[in-house]
Amino acid sequence: MAKEIKTIGVLTSGGDAPGMNAAIRAVVRTALARGKQVRGIMKGYQGLLNEEIEDMEKMGVSSIIQRGGTILGTARSMEFKTEEGQKKGADICRKHGIDGLVVIGGDGSFRGAQRLANLGINTIGIPGTIDLDIACTDYTIGFDTAVNTAMQAIDKVRDTSTSHERCSIIEVMGRHAGYIALWCGIANGAEDILLPERYDNDEQALINNIIRNRKNGKKHHIIINAEGIGHSASMARRIEAATGVETRATILGHIQRGGSPTCKDRVYASIMGSYAVDLLCEGKSKRIVAYAGGKYVDFDINEALAMKKDISEYQFNVSKILGR
Repeated sequence: MAKEIKTIGVLTSGGDAPGMNAAIRAVVRTALARGKQVRGIMKGYQGLLNEEIEDMEKMGVSSIIQRGGTILGTARSMEFKTEEGQKKGADICRKHGIDGLVVIGGDGSFRGAQRLANLGINTIGIPGTIDLDIACTDYTIGFDTAVNTAMQAIDKVRDTSTSHERCSIIEVMGRHAGYIALWCGIANGAEDILLPERYDNDEQALINNIIRNRKNGKKHHIIINAEGIGHSASMARRIEAATGVETRATILGHIQRGGSPTCKDRVYASIMGSYAVDLLCEGKSKRIVAYAGGKYVDFDINEALAMKKDISEYQFNVSKILGR
């Protein structure tokens, strides 16, 4: 039988996402309810290497479920990417009695968890990223809040774009994944959506679409541009020169990471946090918690990291039909 878990550590790693605090709260309170000790690791894997580790209690996670960001903090760690850094991290876990670890983050964070698991530390990953780009799950903590924040901002830009009869290029987050751009494009009724997974660099097609719509009496033109394509300001200058239509670029930036999480992000993150503790208490390790097919499930971490994810071709085609 697997050795009983007595102390559970929890950390957040990579980019912050609204709902991470809900997951932290769930990990802490579920573990305590099961008679386990809980230790919070500050500033991700770098905090682990620096031994920034604190005991966590029930009241310490009161009134955090509605807060954006992460109370544990997060940081990038080049040292932890090395074999020496990973061995040091595993030794520090053992030094502090952490025999189970919950890692909340994205693919990069999960690769760190995978390394620790290979070094004997029981690990469970929870998907926390606004990009929705983890292949094994239909939901990631923070996406719902981020896409709603972006949608509301784009609605406001559209109001002024219509008033001035402008073309607006609105850049949303998503370096390698276009899910925020796609969802906002559909939700905001954008005429064009530029996704890292699909964009063919045919700027002339955008120009032709703007000119055609203007001839048909359309008073505005919204282009949602994913961060991974970028160059929104220079694109705006080129489009204005080619079409004669005043064109402005708006980069929404990190407002999409912040803010109070939506109900969905609070509830799903809470259930995932409790699920992660349940897995550790069952003696399981090297698992990723996921929401797939309408259920909370878990995958082997190696299997999960090997999966590939792509934009739905049907959804993308729908966005093009509706945008015309």
